[in-house]
Amino acid sequence: MTENDGDGAQVSTGTPRETVEAADTPIPELVIISGMSGAGRSTAAKCLEDLGWFVVDNLPPALIPTMVELGARSQGNVARIAVVVDVRGRRFFDNLRESLADLDSKQVTRRVVFLESSDDALVRRFESVRRPHPLQGDGRITDGIAAERDLLRELRGDADLVIDTSSLNVHELRAKMDAQFAGDDEPQLRATVMSFGYKYGLPVDADLVVDCRFLPNPHWVPELRPFTGLNEEVSAYVFNQPGAKEFLDQYTELLQLIAAGYRREGKRYVTIAVGCTGGKHRSVAMSEKLAARLSSEGVETVLVHRDMGRE
Repeated sequence: MTENDGDGAQVSTGTPRETVEAADTPIPELVIISGMSGAGRSTAAKCLEDLGWFVVDNLPPALIPTMVELGARSQGNVARIAVVVDVRGRRFFDNLRESLADLDSKQVTRRVVFLESSDDALVRRFESVRRPHPLQGDGRITDGIAAERDLLRELRGDADLVIDTSSLNVHELRAKMDAQFAGDDEPQLRATVMSFGYKYGLPVDADLVVDCRFLPNPHWVPELRPFTGLNEEVSAYVFNQPGAKEFLDQYTELLQLIAAGYRREGKRYVTIAVGCTGGKHRSVAMSEKLAARLSSEGVETVLVHRDMGRE
């Protein structure tokens, strides 16, 4: 027996859910890709497709549990499913929330990847392709962006992984997706440690922010100014300052506590932003040490120096 879901799709209702569960077949992993229009959802989906995921674009949220059930019936042939969802209305979002709750009740391993971007970057992208924003109606592109941000606010807050694509090209976005999903044996937690400069703004996708501006700035030491925190002399200068080593030790200990909580809550990704004034000396040196500590404790770590070389 089939019924129409309201979007023209035929949904099977004749097979009870218990039949699927009784088959004792593995439930596929699920990744839901969402985010701002123009932020790179299609590129992220294409990357997962290239990695062997079964990708479904623009699937109505109410059909996501059905998609997972169909994957479970495939006898392991569809082990990983990625679904791209486009939230453009309140009812659409309510359906997504209900589907996620349904998946959680059945202990389906699912992750939400949210693609973010600044208003300026989104406006440039829409203008470059001469297309209107899907929510702008008779208004401006910025009106559509604002409306979409409002609709997606709750989903962004619940996302497991937020990727800010404001300054990324297609290849850089694919590299970020590869870093998170290419491995065969996924660790319990993956971390991105990112150095940045406060004068260039906070990273939009940061989960935790660390401020290193309490340490003396090597910028004011003439012989160190031309170098970065990758330089051994700069790093030694930073960590010879009062409180630097203690800060690294105690913050690493704090991260162990946070990481344990993230694992309990099923959060697999964390972005730690380490900042100083220009993102060149102190934050780079601290990020290098922090990433090394996390790696030595079994956390798969990606290190990014966002603003180094920007001056």
